[in-house]
Amino acid sequence: MHAIGVDIGGTKIAAGVVDEKGEILVQTRRDTEPDDVASIDRAIADVYAELTAEHEVGAMGLAAAGFVSPDRTSVLFAPNIAWREYPLARNVRELIGDTDVPIVVENDANAAGWAEFQFGVGRDATDMLMLTVGTGLGGAIVVDRELVRGKWGVAAEVGHMRVVPGGHYCGCGHEGCWEQYASGRALVRDGQNALIAQPDRATRLLEICGGDPDKLNGPQITQAAQEGDDLAVELLANLGRWIGEGAASVTALLDPELIVIGGGVGAAGDLLLQPVRRAFADQLSARGHRPEARIELAEHGNEAGIVGAADLARR
Repeated sequence: MHAIGVDIGGTKIAAGVVDEKGEILVQTRRDTEPDDVASIDRAIADVYAELTAEHEVGAMGLAAAGFVSPDRTSVLFAPNIAWREYPLARNVRELIGDTDVPIVVENDANAAGWAEFQFGVGRDATDMLMLTVGTGLGGAIVVDRELVRGKWGVAAEVGHMRVVPGGHYCGCGHEGCWEQYASGRALVRDGQNALIAQPDRATRLLEICGGDPDKLNGPQITQAAQEGDDLAVELLANLGRWIGEGAASVTALLDPELIVIGGGVGAAGDLLLQPVRRAFADQLSARGHRPEARIELAEHGNEAGIVGAADLARR
């Protein structure tokens, strides 16, 4: 049975028809406004109409960046979209007018993690931790081949573990959350600070961003690091250290077989992965007296949310 997966971001949605092997048969996308939630509903209905015109579909999964209700129909809260106790599945169903097709709402990191577990780097694992390192830091947990949602549906929000008391303010309303140090946003913030504090080391980064620190972004830092720029390499290594040390703490709780790093920063490859592995090993409790989790980059990239949402809806 084919299913539609929809990955809902802050400014766009990406959707596709996915087969039972996790292959995307066709894709489409629409721009949206994060403060106009009705525009997101309409965009989802629009892509549904487009995709079902050419393909027979038996389910639709919606991957949403937020806290999803236990029955997987609503978004309780989202930091970057104006969803508050929002009945997403019901609203979309009213627009598409199809009462027979199941519509399942899933956290976007859970969807990405499930794609990696079923069809990606985790396909041979039983216990896996996925970290989606993008603008923020999301997580997905698989234990004994089952996705862990928790009693209220909001498990695996590892990005909101407090790692620095009184640290950087987080969009969740607290301070010092892990995602404020282990995310693309943190990488850019540290890079912008370095351009101001260490201009003598920042020649290449300043050149790439046109001399304006406010225009610096993560891909530019990755590009400079791949060219061998010392400051950019150092910035990625610092991000990797935060990811690795935090992953060691989560391992003390979950003891995963595999840790998967996904999200946009994965483009940095070994420039990120090696510092992650070093920091993880340095902070792993009882190291040398226990099996150690493998740490690998995700395989599905930006398509993971589509693939995972579709497969979870199909199930």
